[in-house]
Amino acid sequence: MSNPLMIEAIGLSKTFGSFLAVRDVTFQVPKGQVVAFLGPNGAGKTTTMRLLTGFLAPTKGTARIAGIDVQNDRIAAAEHLGYLPENGPLYADMSPVDLLKFFGTVRGMEGAELSGRIDEVVSLCSLGQVAYKAIGKLSKGYRQRVAMAQALLHDPEVLIMDEPTSGLDPNQIKGVRQLIRHLGESKTIMVSTHILQEVDPVADRVLFIHDGKLVFDGPPRDFAADAKGMEERFHSLTSQPV
Repeated sequence: MSNPLMIEAIGLSKTFGSFLAVRDVTFQVPKGQVVAFLGPNGAGKTTTMRLLTGFLAPTKGTARIAGIDVQNDRIAAAEHLGYLPENGPLYADMSPVDLLKFFGTVRGMEGAELSGRIDEVVSLCSLGQVAYKAIGKLSKGYRQRVAMAQALLHDPEVLIMDEPTSGLDPNQIKGVRQLIRHLGESKTIMVSTHILQEVDPVADRVLFIHDGKLVFDGPPRDFAADAKGMEERFHSLTSQPV
């Protein structure tokens, strides 16, 4: 039996006034797959992810998480979803543990369940050394790990991450890649990036968007054989308006 579909975009379109940001985007992601969502800046990656998470309502089309229509039942869909936006919501005066307690309480978690999950995500995201320090005093790499811990707190089946390595140094990028690979062993993950080197280390599949339209869907080996080939394919897919 094939794996169940965990992320579905069905004819998704979004307009802002006269600007068409996303154009009839359709794809399906089965359970256990790690997908790299590629495209140049302004291509529609973030808008598509916001449509999938229910942050934005589509002009037309349908988004489903774990088979649940996000617009019809956003709360039920959110129970299966962890979302890491590019600039995640963090409170500078809180410590990572305080932030996780706050978000856990908002999600209805309490007592031993919440304490246990906080311990797990602090360990998973390597936050032990900074667990009780003010988030505002942490490096960007640690802040990104705090945001990821928040997305993982309720142990979701699906993770959607928007540019999780943006602004990080090479060592921090390596750490995030390792974490995504580890999480991909048990979760369905969609990671947006415009950095081609992010593809091979983490992804089973590439989706490429340009001018709001999906222009490639396939395994990394079909996208390009190496880093130079990725650059050439990137240029060929974005050289002309769709």
